[in-house]
Amino acid sequence: MIVSEKVMDALKAIGLNLYERKLWVALLSRGVASAGELAELAKIPRSRAYDVLESLAEKGFVIIQNSKPIKYVAVEPREALERAKKKVLENAKEMASKIDELKSSDVTKELERLYKEGMKVVEPGELTGALKGRHILHQQLESLLKRAKKHISILAPPEILKEIHDAYGHFLRKISSKGVKIRMITHKPVDPELAENLGKIGELRKFSTEKPKIGRFFLVDGKHVLVSLTDHEIHPLQDTAIWVSSEYAAGIFEHMFNSLWEKAEKVL
Repeated sequence: MIVSEKVMDALKAIGLNLYERKLWVALLSRGVASAGELAELAKIPRSRAYDVLESLAEKGFVIIQNSKPIKYVAVEPREALERAKKKVLENAKEMASKIDELKSSDVTKELERLYKEGMKVVEPGELTGALKGRHILHQQLESLLKRAKKHISILAPPEILKEIHDAYGHFLRKISSKGVKIRMITHKPVDPELAENLGKIGELRKFSTEKPKIGRFFLVDGKHVLVSLTDHEIHPLQDTAIWVSSEYAAGIFEHMFNSLWEKAEKVL
């Protein structure tokens, strides 16, 4: 191996696949080389080397020489990473623009019509799904919060309430001012500043318990339930939850929430 596993893992983390990583570090060790030479050095199929090197060139890691045979020149690592970063930002900006155009087009209207027609034949019990990773969990939570018309109920420790406020505080204040009732329950002392901020979006209460930790669940309009299955202190990638769209299931959790709410004391 030309470089350490640490280097290969770092390159994987920025999106280079196995062949791209092997060919680029091989090229860095030679400076200039042909595809055949690099394939042999990197121990990958020669037939794949050409496509992979073109991909690296497009990403900014390699320069292609117009020679016979074609040769490839390594880009200095810092410069290559800067080029790659610029390319990613350009692609992201272009993709975001295309998505915005799509959202306002007739195509989206047709997709929404298809979705609404499809939902008519779905049994309520079928609207459920497992969520893995805090990022995915928050995406679904954001989607549910945006659907709220009447009320939102949240049971969570202060750390999660802070995450929610930081991510959705502005939006929650907006819908709260329009009549959406937001209730939050926690079980630990809440930082005064956080309590004040949460008080601007809804009512916060705290209940006493001997247990050091409580679960997390979110209820929206008596229809949607998002329940965490893991401790909030777990690694974000391992955070797991289940989402259910069911008035029956929501009713069970609403009853639990209301029982706690009656026993809990106001924070402010």
